[in-house]
Amino acid sequence: MRRLTWMLLFGCVLMPLQACAGEAPQAPAPSPEAPDGVSTENETLEDDEDVFPLTGEPVEGKADHRVVSVMINNHTKARPQSGLSQADIVFEVLAEAQITRFLALFHSQLPDTIGPVRSARPYFNELASGFDALYVYHGASTAINRHVAESGLPYLDAAGYDNNGWLFERSTARKAPHNSYLLTQGIERFMKEKGYTTPGSIEALPFEKENIESAEGTPIDKVNVIYSERPEETVTYSVREADGNFERSSDGKPSVDHENGERLVVDNVWIVETRHTIIDSQGRRAIDLTSGGNGYLLRKGKIIEAEWKNVNGRILPYRDGRPIRFTPGKTWVNIIPEQARIETTYRK
Repeated sequence: MRRLTWMLLFGCVLMPLQACAGEAPQAPAPSPEAPDGVSTENETLEDDEDVFPLTGEPVEGKADHRVVSVMINNHTKARPQSGLSQADIVFEVLAEAQITRFLALFHSQLPDTIGPVRSARPYFNELASGFDALYVYHGASTAINRHVAESGLPYLDAAGYDNNGWLFERSTARKAPHNSYLLTQGIERFMKEKGYTTPGSIEALPFEKENIESAEGTPIDKVNVIYSERPEETVTYSVREADGNFERSSDGKPSVDHENGERLVVDNVWIVETRHTIIDSQGRRAIDLTSGGNGYLLRKGKIIEAEWKNVNGRILPYRDGRPIRFTPGKTWVNIIPEQARIETTYRK
């Protein structure tokens, strides 16, 4: 972590915290007891509690169908996007320059239209692998296509089905590459044609029980994640008074779903600091998703300082060597460079 800026609601106090880029994070010694109020035990849910594995929310019957993960464009010309309000988890990671891209995971809900769909990156494919998801993207270099094919993960490249009418559609309201949309009605047909089978049971993320009303952490009003100031690339999460969930904004504008007009609201925000390395003249990156490091978990209107670990391909929050559980509901994961700036407005 290079710099973390705290902003108090009543009078701003700036306290930059510095850490050396490139140093391996030191794992803290395990604590014999969890901090007061932190739910750290990864308890197995009761047998009669059937839940969706990516949200922890109740489900009738089995939820053993495959997760669908989609690469979604986040260029200003691609906003507002379609389908994000129904995603269980969204990973937001830098692609080229200071522009982020999304990997949206759908399981408890699947909207009719998702997009605009954008090209693949190896680290997004790696994130999808942690959920054994169908990896959907539109185009990639020869090397990246080979990487995806050799990963063993089922995948769907829109380049082979571009604007075919039953699986992908080009919007006439936008220009390429901001206008390719996945038509989810065609996924079942595609899966059958490719011989992709369902994975069976999906391991659930660690969730709190719904009756837990309080959580350890410091009350906040909002958090800004600043990827870049010039050009402006800032993500803001503002606490919603009614329930302590977080409303998302991009560059000061509320994030909404193009299909239904809904404001994007999530129950958990998981901010992860990790090493980013530029690998070519186009600004493409290699991103470390295995070494662990600093993280900040936002839930129930509060922020908790944590560490992240890669557990079977999933980036999970830990404290004192023990897992912290998510609040049941939707989760947005911001994977940021170590030098990115975070501004937190505390509630007094």
